[in-house]
Amino acid sequence: MATLEEKLTGQNIAEQLSTFESGNEMAAMAAAQINYHIMGYFPITPSTEVAQYLDQMKARGEHDIHLIPADGEHGSAVICYGAAATGARVFNATSANGLLYMIEQLPVQAGTRFPMVMNLVTRSVSGPLDIRGDHSDLYYALNTGWVILTARTPQAVYDMNILALKIAEHSKVRLPVIVAYDGFFTSHQKRRVEFFKNRKVVQEFVGECPTDYHFARDPKKPVTIGAHMNGDDLINNHYQQSEAIYAAGGVFREVAIEYARISGREYPVLDLYKMEDAEVALFLLNSAAESAKDVVDQLRAKGVKAGVISPNIIRPFPAKEIRAALKNVKALLVGERADSYGANGPNLTHEVKSALQEDRHNQTIVLSRVFGLGGKDFYADDASNFFEMTVAALEKGYAEKTFDYYGHVPGNPENILKPVITPQHGDVYKTGLIDIKLDEETNKLIVKIPPLRALTTKPKRIASGHGACPGCGIFTGLELFFKGIEGDIVTLFQTGCAYVTTTSYPHSSHKQTMIHNLFQNGAATLSGTLEAFLELKRRGEIEVSDEATFVMITGDGGMDIGMGSAIGTALRGHKLIMLEYDNEGYMNTGSQMSYSTPLGHMTSTSGVGKTQKGKTFHHKDTAQIMAATNIPYVFTGAEAFPQDLIKKGAKAQWYAQNVGTVYGKILITCPLNWKSEDRYGSTILAAAVNSCFFPLYEIEQGVTTITYDPEAKNKRIPLSDWLNYMGKTKHLLREENLHLLDEFCEEVEKRWQRLKAKHESPFL
Repeated sequence: MATLEEKLTGQNIAEQLSTFESGNEMAAMAAAQINYHIMGYFPITPSTEVAQYLDQMKARGEHDIHLIPADGEHGSAVICYGAAATGARVFNATSANGLLYMIEQLPVQAGTRFPMVMNLVTRSVSGPLDIRGDHSDLYYALNTGWVILTARTPQAVYDMNILALKIAEHSKVRLPVIVAYDGFFTSHQKRRVEFFKNRKVVQEFVGECPTDYHFARDPKKPVTIGAHMNGDDLINNHYQQSEAIYAAGGVFREVAIEYARISGREYPVLDLYKMEDAEVALFLLNSAAESAKDVVDQLRAKGVKAGVISPNIIRPFPAKEIRAALKNVKALLVGERADSYGANGPNLTHEVKSALQEDRHNQTIVLSRVFGLGGKDFYADDASNFFEMTVAALEKGYAEKTFDYYGHVPGNPENILKPVITPQHGDVYKTGLIDIKLDEETNKLIVKIPPLRALTTKPKRIASGHGACPGCGIFTGLELFFKGIEGDIVTLFQTGCAYVTTTSYPHSSHKQTMIHNLFQNGAATLSGTLEAFLELKRRGEIEVSDEATFVMITGDGGMDIGMGSAIGTALRGHKLIMLEYDNEGYMNTGSQMSYSTPLGHMTSTSGVGKTQKGKTFHHKDTAQIMAATNIPYVFTGAEAFPQDLIKKGAKAQWYAQNVGTVYGKILITCPLNWKSEDRYGSTILAAAVNSCFFPLYEIEQGVTTITYDPEAKNKRIPLSDWLNYMGKTKHLLREENLHLLDEFCEEVEKRWQRLKAKHESPFL
């Protein structure tokens, strides 16, 4: 980026304000100033902040964007597609596996030619899980048909978001656009930025929302969108799409020049730093290019003709400009934060080589290095090392190793990792104190448990030393449930606080086998594990004296994005337990709203302000949803009622081992995001139960039984008594919000009365 103020004397540069903000904040700022119609979104680190900032601005009345919380990234992409097909201006933001989860939808949008803008806050793709920034997600997007802009700084994020919409809607393009910037490097680091004081400047620049297209916006003008095509038609469609994305390169140049006139900031196709006479150069995307520029200055002072190339657009790939920039460069190192496994170099390396091959006179030596995976920092010293490799290749006339990883180190067998805790199994988890049998007359289980102190001899399944927040209720709730299970367990933890805080490599707090997979995949993964175990045992390929109990642990909103997998597993009837710890939000990514968040509760994406008062719709009743799949046992539980929860754990094990799938939901506290005092954990849970917000019951072989009735025990309390313990709900108790409280109370009462009716009749 270069400042053009001296070149644009006499031009009408609009008034701008200076501030220090991050890339995510500037993406939200641009979206708010444009005032998109729709944003379908789902939280994922590190892009989550974009939706959070827009929600905060919405609460203050600073934009009119309709923010739609999806059930997962695939859902968010489809929401966006449906809105774009209606002719609305549409915005989204995602990262890493979120992009991969929605990727099926991206070619659909590009192939049917509906514009929108999506910010890709780049992050390492799992597995294993790493939440920091590299470009392994971006590389999956290269073949989706979307125009892709790249932004090196928060300033560029703001500017590129404005350019992106104008490019997307241009009559020669009509394609969706990705603005990609580095997770945590650019997304979270604050730098000096300038933004337009008056949003009308931005809106006049992007122009009116196009209406001269086949949108599904007027029932009186019917259209067919996404018609099935045969091969002859499809090749013509894709040819037109291909022509459009190449045209986007020229449109980018035009729009960038127009933008420079009002902003004073220029975005050429390639950012060329000291490339006029460079003999050695680095080709780097985004923030790494900024880090390398200081090294170029140092080398220049020593007489080395060094330079840096960084594209502002990579789809379409600027092959012509790259050929021109490298015409006289003798050695180039292409550094990439991703690999294309088995291809002898990542994607952009091959595209640079392909561009140079078109110039038969070019003799540039090209080296390729994969670096910075999983957010590994790229310092000036690393850029110096890259230049040393490049200079060495120049001096020899060839590269000894054209492709390699940079920054990896060989392991030392003497330093092999040793377990910090001793794994435990078998008899240590058997007490023989739990008596369980099936009543033939009622077809229900009768469970007798000893006093709680007698079960304290059973070791914990999860060792201390994990990184959970003070007062976190996850592990006390899980361990209490596990007290009811005898013998070995195999657990699968979906992504969430329980997983992240117990498995930070190279350490693990799990004393028994634990597998991880992402939110949307947990139940299906464990069903495969279980069935493989049973099949190996049937064939005699493994020997086990006792059956293990297979338990999937989900929470932190995992039963939103994971609902489909869970229902499929239940319908197939696998003999396993699905256990949800309900903390009423996406706590592992910073307390965003989930479908389990109750009405009116404040989260980082359901803010409280003059135009909104927390979440706008009621919480999802997952226990009832799962009961509708006709599995043999469904239950709810809470740590505040330990005997009840332990008994249900014992029942869950029996049904999972003898009949089929079990589903349980336990309410747990999250003091950090509930804004409650640590010491009130059990008190808050008891209040949630006694207010009938979270009733304790079980559905055994289709028959509902309330296992604790606060009304019968004369312990029922008003809902406000429970809400009063938590800072996230204090606003509901104010006079001006009592209508929301009344609506919440009505819903809780309706669900409680319905549950009582089911309790009284085995046919409901």
